Amino acid sequence: MGLHSGAPVSLRILPAPAGTGIVFQRTDLDGFSIEASGRNVARVSYATSLMKQGVLLSTTEHLLAATYSYGIDNIFIDLDNIEIPILDGSAEPFLQLLDQAGLRRLRRKRRYLRVLKPVEVIEDGRRIGIYPADEFRVRCYVDFPHPLVGQQQVELLVNPDSFRQVLSRARTFCFESDIEPLRAMGLIRGGSLDNAIVLTKDGVMNGPLRYPDEFGRHKALDLIGDLALVGLPLLGRVEARKAGHSLHTQLVSRLLSDPSAWEVTTEEHASSTVRQTPQYASAD
Repeated sequence: MGLHSGAPVSLRILPAPAGTGIVFQRTDLDGFSIEASGRNVARVSYATSLMKQGVLLSTTEHLLAATYSYGIDNIFIDLDNIEIPILDGSAEPFLQLLDQAGLRRLRRKRRYLRVLKPVEVIEDGRRIGIYPADEFRVRCYVDFPHPLVGQQQVELLVNPDSFRQVLSRARTFCFESDIEPLRAMGLIRGGSLDNAIVLTKDGVMNGPLRYPDEFGRHKALDLIGDLALVGLPLLGRVEARKAGHSLHTQLVSRLLSDPSAWEVTTEEHASSTVRQTPQYASAD
């Protein structure tokens, strides 16, 4: 079921040839393809949605975080409705599917997007930036006025092991006071206590938490999923402070729109340091 649409959806993950990238296919619309790319970002209020030629696809971030962190370069994602299923609100169910399917190395060299100079987005006290580095590292800081949240910061070198161990099980969350306003906006129609943490005024409605800092971890998960829209595995350090989907995708757009800020490389040492998912590249 989709978190916001409440629509039932079937999803199937399939291997793709070298050079394909990450491509969603709407099987209910004759296999219409929507590439996981910053150029297809549609709206980013409470989830990241893609749109191509008027065809919408919502809540892509959890599945993209899993594939990007797992080093999957070429993949078809078939689904028969408007939204990626929310499952338990984390990325762990997607990792389980990928583990069951297994991964195959392709012969084409993997390409990386190496950041050459800082790129930042600052808005209303929130900020996000990406900086030169020889690895893909993220630092995510959140601050919510709630006794179970407060200030939380998560930092990690992103690779399959770190994503699985640190971020994959962190679930999406909302505040009980926001539920009715969100539903009035036509959102979270598929939300339930089985697929999201619900915070009451001074506690959690459906505990226990999986981690004391599950909220910060989930925001870092969302960040990685949105960064996948760069289209290549990143060699750069990303710092996000009280950011969200809007700032994440603005950073992607700003980075890609400035060719002097990055280069594409196939350096061998990069592939042994970090395994991320490119849009148009293959594992070496």
